[in-house]
Amino acid sequence: MSTTENSAVNSATGGAAGGADSGAAVGAADSGAAGGAVTAAATAAVTVDVDRSDPAYRSWLKEAVRKVQADANRSADTHLLRFPLPEKWGIDLYLKDESTHPTGSLKHRLARSLFLYGLCNGWVRPGAPVIEASSGSTAVSEAYFAKLIGVPFISVMPRTTSPEKCRLIEFHGGQCHFVDDSRTMYEEAAALAERTGGHYMDQFTYAERATDWRGNNNIAESMYQQLKLERYPEPAWIVATAGTGGTSATIARYVHYMQHDTRICVADPENSCFFDGWTHHDPDATADCGSRIEGIGRPRMEPSFVPGAVDRMMKVPDAASVAAVRALETAIGRKAGGSTGTGLWSAFKIIAEMVAHERTGSVVTLMCDPGERYLDKYYSDAWLAAQGLDIAPYSAAIERFLATGAWPE
Repeated sequence: MSTTENSAVNSATGGAAGGADSGAAVGAADSGAAGGAVTAAATAAVTVDVDRSDPAYRSWLKEAVRKVQADANRSADTHLLRFPLPEKWGIDLYLKDESTHPTGSLKHRLARSLFLYGLCNGWVRPGAPVIEASSGSTAVSEAYFAKLIGVPFISVMPRTTSPEKCRLIEFHGGQCHFVDDSRTMYEEAAALAERTGGHYMDQFTYAERATDWRGNNNIAESMYQQLKLERYPEPAWIVATAGTGGTSATIARYVHYMQHDTRICVADPENSCFFDGWTHHDPDATADCGSRIEGIGRPRMEPSFVPGAVDRMMKVPDAASVAAVRALETAIGRKAGGSTGTGLWSAFKIIAEMVAHERTGSVVTLMCDPGERYLDKYYSDAWLAAQGLDIAPYSAAIERFLATGAWPE
């Protein structure tokens, strides 16, 4: 037993051990030891207390959270559009039109969730910049929310990002910080946050955890609510695309949680590693260059991509994605970004399989953002030629599919 422990025991027994020794000197020694034990015990009982509460910051935080939540309260739900298919097929195809959000894309939901997550974790602070690595649409939406709560915003993005997205980021008060190689965005964003004392939002890590996948009007819950009065209220398939992987994770988790039979397909563009990483169970899969389909496809397996939640993946040629968005405009009179085409092409293939097997039901995919942001890319024949993309065979395949239900081998 240590000296301190022995003294503490003597103190606790009130010096009874000293009476048993029957010597005054011993008693005096015990008395001194007891006194020392009291002092030691008192010292040990001191609580180290550091109070960092800041009334001014908490007041700012409450107001910032209120503003972000008020944005959601003001926003109506996005539409579920029908794509016209032959009635005799007995199949319905829907597109969840996320382009109608205040910042014009699916990423508005994500940005709102990321800001609430960062604010409630104490990461986003008054006056300190928010930094993000983004190919454009997330940055547009995050610039909007940064302006809403009054903090600076800087987006680290590929130099090839469409000029229209850059304009929108700056319109909302953000700054564009370009890199020549999209694979360096992460490190540059983290370094910029370190240099400026800001917060790196890191959508690729936090997308899947910032969103409440159990409900709270997430995109999956919204889909099912809007399908309630349709003839096939539980879709056979939902087709998503993957940038962070957060949307497919949210949808898949919700489907499993609600015990639906819906299957989840993720469509991946060229120059992206998600398909290879998923098919080969390789979390270290990489791609050598950036995706031409803005907003989706990544050079690494992102932390927010949840492979185990996905039932099926397709690798879609970029020319097919472009052909699909042009077919969408012909069918419903709406332009959409290339990522919408990637998902739509995959939805067409699934529907062709359903027709071939005489199965009825519904399929849902996403209209991720408006095509007006890409007039100089996916709607430009000159850009297609410069990229070496020939959409004619894919356009012909879509035309034949919509007429006959047959899919090219």
